[in-house]
Amino acid sequence: MMKRWMGVALVAWACGVSAQTLRWATQGDPQTMDPDSQNESLTNMVNGQIYERLTNRDAKLALVPGLAASWTQTGPLTWRFKLRPGVKFHDGTPFTADDVVFSVQRAKEPTSQISVWANAVGVPKRVDDLTVDFQLATFNPIFLQHIDQIWILSRKWCEANKATRPLDFKNKEEGYTALHANGTGPFVLASRQPGIKTVLKRNPQWWGKAEGNVQEVVYTPIATDATRLAALVSGEVDLVLDPAPRDVPRLRNTPGVKVIEGPENRLVFIGMDQSRDKLLYGQVPGDKNPFKDVRVRRALYEAIDIEAIRSKLMAGLSLPTGALTPSSNASFDDPALQTRLPHDLAAARKLMAEAGFADGFEVTLDCPNNRYINDEEICTALASMWAQLKVKVKVNAMPRVLYFPKLEKYDTSLYLYGWGGSVTDAESILTPLYRTRGDKGVGTYNFGGFRNDKSDTLAAQSSVEADPRKREQLVRAALTELREQVHIIPLHRQVAPWAARAQVTAVHRPDNWLELAWVQMK
Repeated sequence: MMKRWMGVALVAWACGVSAQTLRWATQGDPQTMDPDSQNESLTNMVNGQIYERLTNRDAKLALVPGLAASWTQTGPLTWRFKLRPGVKFHDGTPFTADDVVFSVQRAKEPTSQISVWANAVGVPKRVDDLTVDFQLATFNPIFLQHIDQIWILSRKWCEANKATRPLDFKNKEEGYTALHANGTGPFVLASRQPGIKTVLKRNPQWWGKAEGNVQEVVYTPIATDATRLAALVSGEVDLVLDPAPRDVPRLRNTPGVKVIEGPENRLVFIGMDQSRDKLLYGQVPGDKNPFKDVRVRRALYEAIDIEAIRSKLMAGLSLPTGALTPSSNASFDDPALQTRLPHDLAAARKLMAEAGFADGFEVTLDCPNNRYINDEEICTALASMWAQLKVKVKVNAMPRVLYFPKLEKYDTSLYLYGWGGSVTDAESILTPLYRTRGDKGVGTYNFGGFRNDKSDTLAAQSSVEADPRKREQLVRAALTELREQVHIIPLHRQVAPWAARAQVTAVHRPDNWLELAWVQMK
């Protein structure tokens, strides 16, 4: 397979592919072209070249104007946005305040994966064609961070194509927005072949100024690490966002190739079903749910040799942490919130015995095999470590297109997951992941279904607290309670390496986001 890829690549390279066509690859594929339907990084990244938000992010993740030229907080519960004039959607339809109001309402729909943030920005109201006001019911300390999560779609286009609500991806709903797109962004969707190829073309009518020179983008999913590496080295692709960590030292010494890397704002962790009385996928003495016992959760944590995972499996490209947030900023760099529980196998065995599971149990660990760095390998390593507690783990690895809908149906007993992005505030993870599942997107991603009334109350208070000092105390207290109860098992924050041909210049943002309008090719 590698020889075939390399042969095809060399022919293409020798024929002289345009320097303004960027060919890039990762191990997965965008889930859908509906930007509200799936909140997943690669899907967001591809859609984010087509669709835009009122705000934008610069290279250091600072908020800058996007489709909104300016904004003002007019009161504790009110904001006013002045929209950029002269902007058009790819189909030529003018962008107005009606599209903003429609897009926020669409993002609040139950089938939206970003409803938790859309609900947090209050009620939008059209003032005139280029002015939108937002009225909040309660104070939102990170209102602008939430606004920055909402994609703007054309109301007229969505209504014409029966796409006024996001597709229900987890239930395999089909619709026009799965394969078609109409945004205001720097690139237009030219063609979409799921699992094969996605082609974007530069939008000549884009309101912004591109810092790069890419005119066409061809994205190809290449599942196998070795094949992806061969395609890069031979020149068939220009950029790979997820080279295997074991290959990075070799790539650093490969002529014509360079490595671009940096810590990613993303926490990788283990979640456990703590809601059901009996596990869906496991064999447990007495038909109990062992994950309801904090001693079992702590034992699994203490049985993990995180240094072995960091040094051997991740080749040093991970930052082990005991924190429950994607960014250390969200934990206030507090050692008490960052430090891991010790790797202590004897203590773990004692805890298992105290909980009545000295002889272990059987359970299935659900795991993606094309989403996080070495995701399936991490699950296999954990299964081996937990075997020392007599816990027999069956690793159930699958592509992301199957994995995320499975979790969204809460159809799991034990799972690997990751969370991160551009928002470094603790709110970005407290409300969607660590709250009890409820209305308006609260706890949507709490796939383990755990309930902790103390941390729930603290987190809910922090979401509306206007005093920064009081809010910090609430966040610290909520995170401390969650840590003590071991509702999740943190592993590490990813260090995300990219590998590119020498002629490619790309900006590596802390949220592991590739902005195609910034890419320069020689």
